[in-house]
Amino acid sequence: MTIVRHIVRFIVAAIVLWIVGFLVPGFEVNGFGSAFLAALVIAALGWLIETFLGRDISPYARGIVGFLVSAVVIYVTQFIVGGVSASIIGALLAALVIGVIDLFIPTKARFDAPSRAEK
Repeated sequence: MTIVRHIVRFIVAAIVLWIVGFLVPGFEVNGFGSAFLAALVIAALGWLIETFLGRDISPYARGIVGFLVSAVVIYVTQFIVGGVSASIIGALLAALVIGVIDLFIPTKARFDAPSRAEK
């Protein structure tokens, strides 16, 4: 994946977080800068979880476990990024809304062709 695609992916993820901050009670993002940093932190935490616990438990996994891990990642992000606040219910609702939005505007390139290592 090229650097431009990564940048576009993080900008789209930040816009989604910013919009969700307006829509979901208990989840707030103050400004685009905080949303962009939160997108970076969420991606990094997701990568760490995926690295240590496997792909099935990652925030990108489908199902209840992936949903709950996404909510925990969103909740933890508020302690790392200033300008982001989330209650437990707000993190759960934000994970739900982000999951629904991700169905229509995927922030992860899951439709890319598999790499040679995956074949």
